[in-house]
Amino acid sequence: MTSYVIEADGGSRGNPGPAGYGAVVMDASDGQVLAEAAEAIGVTTNNVAEYRGLIAGLQAVLRLGGEGAPVAVRMDSKLVIEQMAGRWKIKNEGLRPLAMEAGSLVRRLRVTEWTWIPRERNKHADRLANEAMDAAAKGLTWKAGGTTQPELQEEPPTAAGAGEPSTARATAPTTTPPAIAQQTDLLDIGAIGATGTISEISAPTASTAAAQQRTAKAPAKGTGWAPPTRVATSLLLLRHGETALSVERRFSGRGDAELTANGLAQAAAAAERLSREPYRLDVIVSSPLKRARQTAEAVARRTGLDVEVDEDLRELDFGDWEGHTFTEVQRRWPAELSTWLADPETAPPGGESFATVARRVQAAGERLVERYEGKTVLAVSHVTPIKMLLRLALMAPLESLYRMHLDVACMSLIEYYADGPAVVKSFNDTSHLRR
Repeated sequence: MTSYVIEADGGSRGNPGPAGYGAVVMDASDGQVLAEAAEAIGVTTNNVAEYRGLIAGLQAVLRLGGEGAPVAVRMDSKLVIEQMAGRWKIKNEGLRPLAMEAGSLVRRLRVTEWTWIPRERNKHADRLANEAMDAAAKGLTWKAGGTTQPELQEEPPTAAGAGEPSTARATAPTTTPPAIAQQTDLLDIGAIGATGTISEISAPTASTAAAQQRTAKAPAKGTGWAPPTRVATSLLLLRHGETALSVERRFSGRGDAELTANGLAQAAAAAERLSREPYRLDVIVSSPLKRARQTAEAVARRTGLDVEVDEDLRELDFGDWEGHTFTEVQRRWPAELSTWLADPETAPPGGESFATVARRVQAAGERLVERYEGKTVLAVSHVTPIKMLLRLALMAPLESLYRMHLDVACMSLIEYYADGPAVVKSFNDTSHLRR
């Protein structure tokens, strides 16, 4: 069995500041590079970036060697090495969820050593982290196999199969602006509904670390240039209707609250609108939670489509705070709430962090756009996932989530072009709910 070596690093230009990580996996016998990973993760601290680099390296080894693969881990972060080796306690609660995530990966492998190395011996991982941060500063995304200034080709290279380890460099945008199809904005046309709107608490989304928005559908090999397209992939985002918890402004995460009578009417109004021109839905995808399923099924009945379920579209898990008001949480868990609001890597007691939600929601969005290219997809979800998808499309920092408000049963629209960026066409549209 091949033995592996992970070298990982992370950095923050400001601490906290714009941050990124890099990780390289090598064959222990000859030093051959087997996989590289790098990512800009928004504004966060050095330690968070270092842990993210470790996690990326462990994930790469699992892909390469599978369960039980032997691996040596080497980093120039004394803190991460000592904490993962169990020699130092984790005093910063914001790092604990990351250490737990790394620990769950470690248990699937066979780590033979945790070794601190000086920075000069960790130059490869350090270079990858800096490449990712440099690319993000230019509005680019670090990709495998390219350069920051690739030569233009008359024809794009042939796409290869998926499943190869990510080993990319940043690629520059084309010099020709993306061709935009001439079509009606799906949310330009209002509809008359029969209900009013009651807004649910927008959970404080204090998150400052996330993956960069994918700006083009790239082949798995070659320079990353995608073939030109004039057909948009339209992602309509519909928030579920009203629930009893939203009326009382309570944290509503993984709990399976049902729609109220008013919420069912709101879902029906959205369904009536979406069953008419200009929508022509091709696919309906829903969060697995009942309130979203009920909303999606109302649309399915009007359009004759089936409802697919995507687990990654579920709401953030608020753990012990589920069903409580913000004031109740502030009184019962003051220290935990303060930490949660200050650090996106921190989860509520027994719950899920915003950083974790950001990663799974980005994966869901990319999966939908790739699977249903050129189609109109309705995704029925919740406040946090919808805000995450909009923020990613805008390439905005996670602090922008503080500036967003989503009403119950509102619609937003993102259009994705394979040869250009995502475009937010509409936001928090509730015209179908107006009398």
